[in-house]
Amino acid sequence: MTDAPQSAHQTATDDPVEALRKRLGRLRGRELWHAIEELAESPALHRWFEETFPRHSAAMAEAVNRRQFIQLAAASLALAGLGGCTSQPREHILPYVNQPEMVVPGHPRQYATALTLGGLARGALVETHTERPTKIEGNPLHPASLGATDLFMQADVLSLYDPERATSYLRGGVLSSPDAFISDYLREWDALRANGGAGLRLLTGAISSPTLTTQIQRWLDIFPAARWHWHEPAHGTGGRLGAQLAFGRDLQPVFHTDAAEVIVALDADFLTHGPAMIPQARGFIDRRRMRAGTTTMNRLHAIESNYTATGAMADERLPLRPARIPAAARYLADRLGVASGGGDDDGLTPFQRRWLDRAAADLRAHAGRSLLLAGEYQPAAVHALAYAINQQLGNFGTTITMIPPPLTGTPDPHASLAELAEAIDAGEVDTLIMLGGNPVYSAPADLDLGNRLLKVRQRVYWSLYHDETASYANWFLPAAHELEGWSDARAFDGSATIVQPLIAPLYNGWTPHELLAILAGEPRVPGQELIRRHWSGRLDGEDPEEAWRRALHDGIIANSASHPEMPPMATDLPRRLFEAWAREQPAAPETLEIIFRPDPTIWDGRYANNGWLQECPKPMTRLTWSNAALIAPATADRLGLANRDIVELELDGRVVEAPIWVLAGHAPDCVTVHLGYGRRLGGRVGAGHGFSAYEIRATSNLWQAIGARLRRIKTGPPLAAAQYQIQQGEREFALQGNLENFRDDPEHFIHLHHAEEPVTDLYPEGAGLFKNEPLSWGMSIDLTACVGCNACVVACVAENNVPVVGEREVVRGREMHWLRIDHYIEGPADHPATIFQPMLCQHCEKAPCEYVCPVKATVHDEMGLNVMVYNRCIGTRYCSNNCPYKVRRFNFLSYANENETRALQYNPDVTVRMRGVMEKCTFCIQRISRARIDAKNEGRPVRDGEVTTACQSACPTRAIEFGNLNDPESRVVALKQEPHAYGVLEELNTFPRISYLARVRNPAPAAEEDVSPS
Repeated sequence: MTDAPQSAHQTATDDPVEALRKRLGRLRGRELWHAIEELAESPALHRWFEETFPRHSAAMAEAVNRRQFIQLAAASLALAGLGGCTSQPREHILPYVNQPEMVVPGHPRQYATALTLGGLARGALVETHTERPTKIEGNPLHPASLGATDLFMQADVLSLYDPERATSYLRGGVLSSPDAFISDYLREWDALRANGGAGLRLLTGAISSPTLTTQIQRWLDIFPAARWHWHEPAHGTGGRLGAQLAFGRDLQPVFHTDAAEVIVALDADFLTHGPAMIPQARGFIDRRRMRAGTTTMNRLHAIESNYTATGAMADERLPLRPARIPAAARYLADRLGVASGGGDDDGLTPFQRRWLDRAAADLRAHAGRSLLLAGEYQPAAVHALAYAINQQLGNFGTTITMIPPPLTGTPDPHASLAELAEAIDAGEVDTLIMLGGNPVYSAPADLDLGNRLLKVRQRVYWSLYHDETASYANWFLPAAHELEGWSDARAFDGSATIVQPLIAPLYNGWTPHELLAILAGEPRVPGQELIRRHWSGRLDGEDPEEAWRRALHDGIIANSASHPEMPPMATDLPRRLFEAWAREQPAAPETLEIIFRPDPTIWDGRYANNGWLQECPKPMTRLTWSNAALIAPATADRLGLANRDIVELELDGRVVEAPIWVLAGHAPDCVTVHLGYGRRLGGRVGAGHGFSAYEIRATSNLWQAIGARLRRIKTGPPLAAAQYQIQQGEREFALQGNLENFRDDPEHFIHLHHAEEPVTDLYPEGAGLFKNEPLSWGMSIDLTACVGCNACVVACVAENNVPVVGEREVVRGREMHWLRIDHYIEGPADHPATIFQPMLCQHCEKAPCEYVCPVKATVHDEMGLNVMVYNRCIGTRYCSNNCPYKVRRFNFLSYANENETRALQYNPDVTVRMRGVMEKCTFCIQRISRARIDAKNEGRPVRDGEVTTACQSACPTRAIEFGNLNDPESRVVALKQEPHAYGVLEELNTFPRISYLARVRNPAPAAEEDVSPS
């Protein structure tokens, strides 16, 4: 594994000051003086002096001897970094020549748009400063975002400014131009038109855009012999193929978790995965928020192989190897009176059957208000059986509905790509136009798409990056980012959104609409005209212009959601299921299965060059900058493996080398690998990290396979994990308990788990308390609502210019995140209970950090916030040593990226810190200041809810509440008065301003013999 790129993550050896510190730090007396005299002759030191201190360069040039230079240099070096500080870069402020209309420097504006993942839209509000997009928020009017975001939405703004995006049009690897491509294509136009486009193929990613769908159809009308294929490596086909099996129709399920009192998830990570994650997580959590007087909450049963965040949130969880999950679905069906089409031999243990009996009883007891939710990577037969069970329970129309698929094209993109490969082998493809997707990297290994592409005469590739597929293209065309061009897209429920650009294309890239227009022989047309042309006459309203402006303003087209359909179930479904089960491959007890899943932070590899997501810890493993082969503790013991062991992972004769990570809660006898790593091209940030699971993934085994083998090779280097200690020990930071205890005695719920007495207070009574000020800010975090999705972590990075430090620095424990999601487990390793806890600066009333700072760099302001004065900090790190929460970060190196394009993303309201200072959460003080100024200008107090921190606004489940502690009517004050509210380490008398609501679980009543899985 390689280190982070040197341009983004400067190392100490590249810095003359750092090298000087290391060398001189070991010397004393005369040896030190001689060393300084020698350094006076160093050209590198002279160059560094001239660049860093231009005002003194003339004096240095006039220095007539070493002693004069040493006197000058020593004083400058003392100021420059030997004490831990560094110089600030020179910046230039240029005024507008022509002031843009309605643009006021210092006042950000927001525009509604949408960002897609897997082709489906999530509504966004993009914040701009002087017309530069800097931050993405959720659109509260959009059904896929509901005002929140996921981590991918937050990170898209960094991808926009990625300096390694493709910038040039290339023909045969040689610099060319867009006009040259158009001329080249038009020269073949007549011949293609004459033969109807025979030999012409189009390969795209997932598409929900109504305009692009219309353009592709128009292109196919012009070339009737041409074919359109689509490829989406992380797209699960189970839902749509299962609907065809169950209903004989191509339909897509929509799950309404807000209406479900009991949910059984069959290998479905519905809380943190996919384009519908936010409404699904919001609906689920809204039915389990515990407040004083609440006596009921929903219940989640999870059956899964890999340990996911959804499994961690479950009240009941059953780890089960992949081959047994269809058997579990059949067992549930039999208990609920649904013909499953399966036999009697299911291979389940007595404990597993008893667990499933409780789940079936729970579903039956809540018929009409329950939900059996199958994961998108489960086979079609499991989905079809889940539909039949939901119909038997009367859940259709309440917790589940079926709609026409918002994605265009065949239900199975993987079969479509295989069809293209066969056509290439048959010599039927002469010209292939590829719109993104990086198929050479992400296609199943058995297709060997790279070598097959060499058989195609004309290969055109359009992409954001010059990646692995670009190397095989005759023509490479740079793409415009979604924030740079006009488009439209549908959400998971069919709702359509107009995608409007926030900035002109940085690298002269094309949108897919502009490219399709050219391919259809049309003149170059602006993107906005193409989108408006499609929606002309389709928008509600008498005035077309007003309807268009309303659609742009709201970020959603009114009344565009798909209407639910409920076709009858196929009468011969048991026979169809029986045939499907007969094709199942049986798994021997000791045979290893392999599970392929998209990575939680870089998805299918498209975000590999995004430093924010590479450094974002994965929810369950806390790994960064790499993937690993995840196995259960029992499997590790059986195979003699441990963390960091490098193994040969073999499947069907294909081999990759992977590090092992032992994950408590993982199902035994299987191994999980995540897609998206092992990149060779596409940017220096992402290249060289991890291994490519695509190299052993085949068309016939896209999501799970039987017959994997692990063979230990050696012990590898440490993996960049952000957290190694996952047990709380004697001190419980993250508290949890059962609903029964909360309901019976809410006043003593916390004391059942947290009974430490405060230590003697050494500070004067009332010292540090801010109870008489009009504003006194605090926060409440509900652990019952936190699903560990990391949206808040990336939002904090985007809002506060938090730097990326790179893999090597994370291994050293030097990550810079101001907010982290701690992950703790309780119970046995094979059946643990997990809890997530967001941890950030607690803004203690009596802050231990303040009393030890020798220069008063960390102090309280008039609103009770613990703030950092960066230009005072001398880097002693005493405050970090004295902080019991370990939330203060030290800037060991100059992590800030000074690339001009990358710097456009920085929030101008937040200081970009340089080396040698301590950093930490500020409660987004820039947002507080903006609200105070607005309130003062309007002659009123700051309203409750007017200030939202970045983490709060991003949270899909609204687990975070922020407000004024001196406002008795504020929501945060009400939450702090809940019976299960507590402060972390409050026995130290730090008086933290952040309180937590203990997590409440709702396990199903269990018989005594059900306690142990043995």
